[in-house]
Amino acid sequence: MKKIIYSMALALILIGASGCKKWLDVNKNPNAPEVVAPSLYLGPMITNFVFSQQWDGRYTGKYIQNWAQNSASDTYDRQGYIWGTGGNNGGDLWKTVYFSMGYNLIDMMKLSETQERWDLLGIGYTLKAFAWLHLTNQHGEIILKQAFDRERKTFDYDGEQDVYVEIQRLLDLAIVNLNRADGAVSKEYIGANDPFYGGDRLKWLKLAYGLKAISLNQLSNKAALYKPDEIIAAVDKSFVGNVDDAKFKFSGLASTSSNFFSPTRGNITSVRQTTFFVNLMNGTQFGSAVDPRLKRLLFPSTDGNIYGIEPTFGYGSVTAQRPTTTLWGSPSSGTGLPGNYIFNDKSSIPVVSYAELQFIKAEAAIKKGDKLTALDAYKKGISAHIDFVNQANAESANPLVTPISAAEKTAFLASAAVPVNASDLKLSDVMSQKYIALWGWGLLETWTDLRRYHYTDNDPEDPTIKVFKGFNIPALDRLATDNLSKPVYRLRPRYDSEFTWNIEALNKLGLKNIDYHTQLIWVAKP
Repeated sequence: MKKIIYSMALALILIGASGCKKWLDVNKNPNAPEVVAPSLYLGPMITNFVFSQQWDGRYTGKYIQNWAQNSASDTYDRQGYIWGTGGNNGGDLWKTVYFSMGYNLIDMMKLSETQERWDLLGIGYTLKAFAWLHLTNQHGEIILKQAFDRERKTFDYDGEQDVYVEIQRLLDLAIVNLNRADGAVSKEYIGANDPFYGGDRLKWLKLAYGLKAISLNQLSNKAALYKPDEIIAAVDKSFVGNVDDAKFKFSGLASTSSNFFSPTRGNITSVRQTTFFVNLMNGTQFGSAVDPRLKRLLFPSTDGNIYGIEPTFGYGSVTAQRPTTTLWGSPSSGTGLPGNYIFNDKSSIPVVSYAELQFIKAEAAIKKGDKLTALDAYKKGISAHIDFVNQANAESANPLVTPISAAEKTAFLASAAVPVNASDLKLSDVMSQKYIALWGWGLLETWTDLRRYHYTDNDPEDPTIKVFKGFNIPALDRLATDNLSKPVYRLRPRYDSEFTWNIEALNKLGLKNIDYHTQLIWVAKP
């Protein structure tokens, strides 16, 4: 009898286990593949990455004075930081890197390696390096080594120096794989799923070298690590012109697929350009020559002239001199309004540009002591950005904006604003022109530049001027109270994930301190 009972019990257990398995099987969709084509991961990841630059750029754009709020009390104009759920301000890149890309990027790379799709694998390494670079630029220490360990519930942070080592490792692997033409390498296979280059691995190869130059150049304060020759060599293997720019084209078919800074989205209706930015082009900082880009990037006030506002002061007292329009030339947002430059619904947004890389080459050459090379790259950078402005405005098709003529371009490049002799070229010339070229889109790279030079460092060749001519940190009595009289150097990690689930790891970094956001990032330290 006991044997019968045992046998019946065992049968019931097996039936139960079988029934349980069948019940679990309902979570599988018989009409969908369990393994998708690796190329299908690419488009959504790049889209999220590009959008995250703009989402978070609303705040970093104020830190770097690309724009300021038309009021006197904005927290970010005061270089402050909002605690609590406001900690998700500037946290979209964090979400993108760890969640939107996260395991999707890992899966894409694993499948690509298994299927010998070396071009897609190389793209994966490039994207991963790009993601780590921007994340550490924005937040300082980040979770790197334990980030995707499925056995952990909490995660330790890694120092930025370790992140930069990993970035170079990933870019070296990207270069190796993107140089391969064997296996299942296929431009057509990646094609429509690649918003940047349509599957062209050689253009991705140039981007990998460009990111190598950018990341190596950020080590300018590290005497033992900064190697100008390697930076220059990487730039020379990268973009050859604007045609190589890594740009994302928005469809504009709906609000969610429109440029985040466009009239339809209306996300920057309350900000205006700063006086600092205007003065870089109106003849204030560089002789009397007016930059032809000024009226192609910005719109006039009611008196016909172009003005900016001072962060933490808002509008000035003279109504006719107030910049009363948004960056697209209309005082309000709305579907279908024309936008100039990169602010149209369908405008392309670059993430790395040829002009940017030429200014990086010029900076490295100056630090090396090779001013002839520096001057050549500097002029190429200005020329390329003037062409870039025309291309962007042609794409936005705003009837209020005319193209910069060949004569205007020639006259400006021959003006007193642009040094003729290599011996006259200064670091401040290069960095100020790079600021102009990245205005409106290269917000994080510009912020990294400003922090590398501690916002207001003097030009090493002329202590009477700043590396960023005319840039001023808000006065101490106008900085956010929590700053304790110091400028901002980092954003805190994303509130929803880190402050809720990983607080002990944060406390080790000093996140309890109200002035944590003023702690210098590693690349700003000697």
